[in-house]
Amino acid sequence: MVKHGSRLRQPLPADSPCPCGRSRTYTLCCGRLHSGESKAATAEDLMRSRYSAFVVRDEEYLSRSWHPDTRPRDVGVDADTVWTGLEILGSTEGTPFHDEGTVEFRARYREGGRDGEIHENSRFLRHRGAWVYLDALGGR
Repeated sequence: MVKHGSRLRQPLPADSPCPCGRSRTYTLCCGRLHSGESKAATAEDLMRSRYSAFVVRDEEYLSRSWHPDTRPRDVGVDADTVWTGLEILGSTEGTPFHDEGTVEFRARYREGGRDGEIHENSRFLRHRGAWVYLDALGGR
């Protein structure tokens, strides 16, 4: 969920499991993308790193990884939303050999004492050599 104007970054300890669900630490997984040390190799890598950016409230990374044609003016992150899990449901193309791809996912969260989820099929493109989020093909 997004609330504009929230600028609270919530760093994770270096040895914390990565929020994206992979079996690496945050520092060796999505943290490398958030810091700019590495770029996402696939659309799924970018999707996972964007989910992790919501978890740690990294608005700068969310903005940087959003296509400029569809990026909102303010990529606000809601400090009251606690992200509780990511499930990748499928993908099309989006490999290092493609210039576009989709990733269908389910992201779970807790907000205001209630559990919720976002189910989306996101579209990703390469922009200036890097994967970026373009838009949602459909959500539930």
